[in-house]
Amino acid sequence: MELFGSSGIRGVALRYLTPALVLDIAKAAGTVWDAERVAVARDTRTTGELFANAAASGLAAVGCDVDRLGVVPTPAVGNYCESAGVPAVLVTASHNPPEFNGIKLVGDDGVELSVDVLERIERRVLDDEYDHADWRAAGATTPVEGAVDDYVDQLIAAIDREAVADADLTVAVDPGHGAASVASPRIYRELGCEVLTVNATPDGHFPGRDSEPVPENLGDLQRLVATSDADVGIAHDGDADRAVFVDEDGEFVDGDTSFAALADACLEPDDAVVSAVNVSQRLVDVCADNDADLELTPIGATNIITRTRDLHEEGVNVPIAGEGNGGLFFPPYRLSRDGAYIGARFLELLAAADGAPVSEIVAPYSDYHFVRENVEYADDDERDEMLSAARAYVETADAEPNTTDGYRLDYGDAWVLVRPSGTEPKIRIYAESADADRAERLAQDMRVAVESGR
Repeated sequence: MELFGSSGIRGVALRYLTPALVLDIAKAAGTVWDAERVAVARDTRTTGELFANAAASGLAAVGCDVDRLGVVPTPAVGNYCESAGVPAVLVTASHNPPEFNGIKLVGDDGVELSVDVLERIERRVLDDEYDHADWRAAGATTPVEGAVDDYVDQLIAAIDREAVADADLTVAVDPGHGAASVASPRIYRELGCEVLTVNATPDGHFPGRDSEPVPENLGDLQRLVATSDADVGIAHDGDADRAVFVDEDGEFVDGDTSFAALADACLEPDDAVVSAVNVSQRLVDVCADNDADLELTPIGATNIITRTRDLHEEGVNVPIAGEGNGGLFFPPYRLSRDGAYIGARFLELLAAADGAPVSEIVAPYSDYHFVRENVEYADDDERDEMLSAARAYVETADAEPNTTDGYRLDYGDAWVLVRPSGTEPKIRIYAESADADRAERLAQDMRVAVESGR
């Protein structure tokens, strides 16, 4: 697809992503959906209102009435869509820096659109082909209150509140000034936890930290946990569809580690887990230990959703899916990523551990060292040359490449993957091994190969 990447469309606001493009995407989505009503929502970014207005105008222009939800977490949009039976245009750039914005499209089942529907919408945009209404049939706009309240109530009902409350947990929460600010602290309080917060005021400039919940951005949360005797820290990205954790000592818990721990707690024999091609060996081992299958897809939520749906149609149970960046799905709950729910499931895991700290709970899944590097490129030509250089390197390697998404080389005790980002002008390199030096060396060797193509 030319417009939609691995998780919607994103770009620098008012440069790549313009009001005119958002207008066209909304017209195309409204045309394909052919729905009487469509919701529009956004995260806290400063350009969010501008693009939400453009989306609402585009939808009204093709005859859709518009429910304006305002600033809400992405999972709250999914909950609203499912309960109201309407699709949605969501203005968000998720974990990207504040100058970015983007669009996600959500179906009337509360799930991001599958690849085939996105392709139909994209084709409408590229062909400039929309079913415009005349002036008498233009859509009306209605502000909607209570979407966050309904989402909070629905999430709490899906968690063992009694068990979490009885554990008497102190939870430090870092919403990163994003959409989780309006929901996550409240959710964990209503689950019976004492809640401490940092970076918890909605602010699209992200003054306290960058939006992506990676170790270099979580110093405030780590210090808060370490100095407050909190049991766990929970951090979200800008649109609140991811959750990562900090242990009781203020140490960052790798997303692959928490994914493996949560998977181990819910897998049964003959279940399947769907993950991306950059899957950690930790999850591979957990699936093997539980006699569960592991299904790999190209990186990105859209691909994971599509494969999970396919498996459901085949009668396969998928209790958990996702990626090691904190973006997990629990399909029996809903086939969408929900940062607050991921955090709540981790609290259930902690409550069931009979007083064991987070560091002890995740210790069995912490044996591998993971490295991620990014190499920026200036334009498509440079990207293609860099990928050609990577391909040449892969072809000489003593390992069989997996080409599901980019090139993955498995060495038995270690692996390395190179692929272009679906959301940013970067080549991503991932490597993992039980030996930290080996992982660093694999990543560095691949980086040298990629940069030789500049």
